[in-house]
Amino acid sequence: MGKALILETTFLVDLEREAKRGNPGPAHQFLEAHPDQELCITLTTAGELASGPRMDERGSWDSFVDRFRVLSPDVDTAWAYGQQYRYLRDNGLLIGANDLWIAAIAIVHGLPLVTRNASHFRRVPGLSVMGY
Repeated sequence: MGKALILETTFLVDLEREAKRGNPGPAHQFLEAHPDQELCITLTTAGELASGPRMDERGSWDSFVDRFRVLSPDVDTAWAYGQQYRYLRDNGLLIGANDLWIAAIAIVHGLPLVTRNASHFRRVPGLSVMGY
């Protein structure tokens, strides 16, 4: 895969809020600074979006998610998840299960993760994290 970024849920929430306010903020500015990047989300992120109050209708969710390449977990992701889980647990740094699945997919694909919660995700060894 060429130049690509994985957008984490916090980024997408901020992007949507900025759009609804009609006031571009840090999320829009980040995208403007990276115009040639393919934008991806994980299947986990798509599920998190589906559970939110703003995406309670399938059509709205489909329209939003269709803008991105959706990356799904596979056996390599499961292995990465397990290895990262063990490391984070053993070192008292454990993060939530959904966040760890998102991180594992990013690691397997070798792509940076864009998030407002950079310090949280930087606990995960081998994960490239981009804040905004």
